[in-house]
Amino acid sequence: MSRKTPIHGSCAPRFAAVREVFEKNFESDVELGAAVSVTLNGEPVIDLWGGHLDLDRSREWERDTLVNVYSTTKGMTAACAHRLVERGELDLDAPVAEYWPEFAAAGKELLPVRYLLSHQAGLPALSKPLPEGAHYDWEVMTSALAEQKPWWEPGTQHGYHALTFGYLVGEVVRRISGLTLGNYFREHFAEPLDLDFHIGLAPEHDARTSALHAAPRPAAGSDVSKLPGPLGDFMRDMTDPTTMTGAAFMNPRQKEGAVNTREWRAAEIPAANGHGTARAIARFYAALASGGELDDVRVLEPQTIERALQEQVFGPDSVLGQLPMRFGLGFMLRQDMIPIGPNPRAFGHPGAGGSIGFADPDAGIGFGFTMNQMQMGLVGSAGAFAMIRALFDAL
Repeated sequence: MSRKTPIHGSCAPRFAAVREVFEKNFESDVELGAAVSVTLNGEPVIDLWGGHLDLDRSREWERDTLVNVYSTTKGMTAACAHRLVERGELDLDAPVAEYWPEFAAAGKELLPVRYLLSHQAGLPALSKPLPEGAHYDWEVMTSALAEQKPWWEPGTQHGYHALTFGYLVGEVVRRISGLTLGNYFREHFAEPLDLDFHIGLAPEHDARTSALHAAPRPAAGSDVSKLPGPLGDFMRDMTDPTTMTGAAFMNPRQKEGAVNTREWRAAEIPAANGHGTARAIARFYAALASGGELDDVRVLEPQTIERALQEQVFGPDSVLGQLPMRFGLGFMLRQDMIPIGPNPRAFGHPGAGGSIGFADPDAGIGFGFTMNQMQMGLVGSAGAFAMIRALFDAL
């Protein structure tokens, strides 16, 4: 049912079409609460928010509303590793075991760091069943990954490390720097750039954090696992914990609604539980789109960013039902299925349900979108991609 939704913020007249799409997403009930932010050559040109935090529509989404952005967090996690690389503390081609000796178990003694960032490590899932809620225990997760035998010969294929990516990269960062991934990101990116983005959310922020609301259930009688092609294959395997794909998403299991608990918010799950604003995501990518510097604050060198966006793999993904995925070193790269603008050098990361952040260095764009109504699909949302099309049409 169409309804008028309060929309706030600013939008340069040149990009009025983006605001129109943002508003229409609410009118068609695609969104409940959401925010979109865009920078052009480091300057904010769109900063909009609207809708509500709750299904009763009794609390409005505010300027500083935080929300969990799932895998959009992976871009921030990758940036931490790249900062260590440019400081000479991390070698992408060195064995992971050089920094994390226990990782050498089960034939992984030569597995290079770059495979962790490019989803080629063969460690998207744990075969040993872990207790419910083990996601919150860093030592349990990293010890299990150190013991895990790769599901394929590392480097011979790629498969999305949906949750394990953060523990793998985060433990390398911790072993080198002595800081947890969340603290490393805070010290080297969030505080210098003034980003309202948190990997490990303190309780004082709960009052301004929106819950996530589950995606609408399929129509009665429909069965998405019976759809033809990759999406059906993925949905079928995802519900079977005995498969690699099922284990990637279901081991350890989570209680329904866990994403909205204090326990989830407090933990550092660097592949999946960053909490932030669209403005923070856009500003983070604005720095990367500008060669690593924003407002006289440098967080990465231009050559570091160029290295990060070099294609590592492009083709059928062994976890996501053989969908074609294109990865650089920690970032998803532009492709037809992830149309983050027309330029092939665009890079970033979407999150489950619809959030997304990306940089387009050729266009000078930093983009961030957050929402609290989960959408069906694997990468991004139709509403976000519609805004992205309108944005580039206006350039």
